[in-house]
Amino acid sequence: MRRTLFADEHEQFRAAVRSFLEKHAVPHTAEWEAAGQVDRGFWKAAAAQGLVGFAAAEEFGGAGLRDFRFNAVLNEEVVRTGTVGDGFSLTNDIVLPYYLDIASAEQRQRWVPGIVAGDTAIAIAMSEPGTGSDLRAIKTTAVRAAGGWRINGAKTFVTRGIQADLIIVAARIPDSDGGGFGLFVVPGDRAGFERGRKLDKIGRRAQDTAELFFRDVLVPDADVLGEPGEGLHYLMGNLAQERLSMAVVAVASAEHAVDTAVAYAKERKAFGQPIGSFQANRFRLAELATRVGIARVYIDRCIEAQNRGELTAAEAAGAKFWTTELEFEALDSCLQLHGGYGYMEEYEVARRWRDARVQQIYGGTNEIMREIVGRSLGL
Repeated sequence: MRRTLFADEHEQFRAAVRSFLEKHAVPHTAEWEAAGQVDRGFWKAAAAQGLVGFAAAEEFGGAGLRDFRFNAVLNEEVVRTGTVGDGFSLTNDIVLPYYLDIASAEQRQRWVPGIVAGDTAIAIAMSEPGTGSDLRAIKTTAVRAAGGWRINGAKTFVTRGIQADLIIVAARIPDSDGGGFGLFVVPGDRAGFERGRKLDKIGRRAQDTAELFFRDVLVPDADVLGEPGEGLHYLMGNLAQERLSMAVVAVASAEHAVDTAVAYAKERKAFGQPIGSFQANRFRLAELATRVGIARVYIDRCIEAQNRGELTAAEAAGAKFWTTELEFEALDSCLQLHGGYGYMEEYEVARRWRDARVQQIYGGTNEIMREIVGRSLGL
């Protein structure tokens, strides 16, 4: 079904993104996977192409494009080209909005130009050991000190935690009414801050993921985002876009899996005929192609709603859990269709299969997503 979401400028952007990624990212897949992180030089080059922080105002070096269709195009091309690493979605979709929407004018002037230029890598630290999707259970604390706040605690599963120059830390304020939360920006060289292990993951091997430790880290008042005590409200406000970003990736990934499976089913022969001619395979691919097409229409509608400021938390949660499960199902079927070859690292479907599994976990587990949707029904 023909998509009607994008205008000419989005398709021109798509062509530029694809050309850049095919030239500067795809050839380095094995290198970056082995290193466990994407080279910072690539990130600088991507920023020079306008692929980093394009939602920021022109005065900060951005393009002022607060249009999520550009984010979607970039995410889709990252998937389709097989570019590894989560830097684009993490920066543009998840972390940058905090700096654009919550930071003061002085903070934006101080931080955003470096982010847009690719000089400053950013991350956000929410999850903790023993505390995943339940943000209200955060134990990291922020206590008032002379001229600022003292942060103590530990974070884990922090995407880009090894390379990050600025980290937004979600911390509980024990003496606030109701035990509120704050968002505190910690530079990577701040005294008392320590990076732990680069975590060894099943997939997403080119994306550095870390555990972080904070021992009496002093954060001056000038580095607090928004109002202390309102941190949970800020986090919840940005989660809809984060989950939509994951859904965009999921549908693009599922589409690629179906296309790959169909192409393979036409070429691979068994018992003297293409495996796609067997009814079991043909019916399976027909079902997946139809469900992925339905998902595409819904996610395009969600993107339109996000641009209008109308996407609800429940709609984003539903989109996230439904599409990420469909994504893994499509990739699992694609791998199965490849037989033993699908289990070989030399076949791209193997990497895409293991990379996709985390989509059902991070950004809030799919069980939590169902809880959000269920509560929205008044249950």
